[in-house]
Amino acid sequence: MDDGVDNTISELDDILQQIADLDKWREIFNSRGLELQDCIVKRPIEKIKADEDNEDSSRPATATQHISVQSNLFTVPYSVPHTLAVSPSLGGQPLSPEIAVNLRKILFGNTFHVFNYEWKKSFFKFREPFSDMSYALEAERGGARAIQMVVQAHIIKYLLFSRPMNPECTTQSSFFLSLVDVGENEQRKALADALTDILWTAGEEQTATVSLVTSERCFTPHLDYKMDSFTERLQLFTFKKKNDVTAFIYEHIQCFKEEGSHGIILFLYSLIFSRSIDRIRADFDFSTTYLLNLTLGNFVCRQALLNLLLTGRASPNIFNGTLLNDKLSKPLVHPLHGVLTRSDVGYMLWNREQFDHANLPQVGSMLKTPKLPIWVCNINGTYSVLFSPNRSLLSDWKMEHLFYLYFYNGQPTQSTTTMLTIDTHSHHWEAGNNDIQGDPEKRFPSVEMTIRTKWEGAVIDWNGTVPFF
Repeated sequence: MDDGVDNTISELDDILQQIADLDKWREIFNSRGLELQDCIVKRPIEKIKADEDNEDSSRPATATQHISVQSNLFTVPYSVPHTLAVSPSLGGQPLSPEIAVNLRKILFGNTFHVFNYEWKKSFFKFREPFSDMSYALEAERGGARAIQMVVQAHIIKYLLFSRPMNPECTTQSSFFLSLVDVGENEQRKALADALTDILWTAGEEQTATVSLVTSERCFTPHLDYKMDSFTERLQLFTFKKKNDVTAFIYEHIQCFKEEGSHGIILFLYSLIFSRSIDRIRADFDFSTTYLLNLTLGNFVCRQALLNLLLTGRASPNIFNGTLLNDKLSKPLVHPLHGVLTRSDVGYMLWNREQFDHANLPQVGSMLKTPKLPIWVCNINGTYSVLFSPNRSLLSDWKMEHLFYLYFYNGQPTQSTTTMLTIDTHSHHWEAGNNDIQGDPEKRFPSVEMTIRTKWEGAVIDWNGTVPFF
């Protein structure tokens, strides 16, 4: 019996020593901008990344699991590099443990989920300056793409309609050509303006908060909080003037557009703090309590987050206004919150189920008819952008008879912006197809079906481009 007790004490001593060693090595690696990860040294880094992408991190690791892998640790540079971290003396407000917990809950619904590798590696990456696609961001397929495409839409807004224009730009073609004459400095200005625009709208045009990573940890998390190596180092910078927000973001633009910056996550954090967690919760209805869904091992944006990006309010639904009654005009127990105001950038939605289910919610006019002719498109769960250089397109009904739309899907494989001619007076696209059975996408590309959710019956010419998407 005494031998058993001695063995147990000896094992506990070994465990405590391993923990002490871990703390010592953690300090060493933190000082070099790295974080120790709970990974076995013999596993290759590619396997670690793949496993993390597929990990259901809603299950907190037990102490036994941690100890079993801590004896041999592999280091993975998930931390933001020191070159992209700001000094703690810059004047921001350090993130507190309580706010960190609330941030996790508003994002994931719990404190144990953390962003996977796909999200951590995502940032705002422009295509080659002074190229045909110099206005465009690269957006890989994945959960962060929705955020990138909303920012892309605001970049287009800045380049076409907000920045000082060359007086010689008098036609649609010359306006579009201004998109391909964008240098690296103009790219930085466009990104800073786009991020500011979204944050300022979320702050009800009164305030905006920018989140940056510092070189030092701001707090020691609670036991029920899973560390991710950078949220614990956040500093929050709040501004009362829009120009100050733009200037600050431009000064620290590398924190959003450089590889390793975790730029998409930092912008998402900034968006949440600009709106405030309390106001986001008030925007929700009973159907939504957090912003990201875990689907097939990845986090995807819920409609509330898309609406927050587009309108500044985290409304969970796409219809106009607040829905108080059901289809039979009976009062709902819990009212449903829709979109209350028309925004600068709009939203179009098409999925395969819409063709067969007429009762699915449709995008309301607040989103479908924005102030400017720019739309973020959700096409079968993949995000892209449609836009027109003609500012009068949505304010003069005569302009909608025959017009051009430009399409960009965010993929590096798209080497030129696709120009589509939209004819709303011809309806021969439907002729001869009423007796054809099956999926409409086998007859018409999804982009065309998306456009027809706004311009019903429109004829769409791809102008020599082989239809895709």
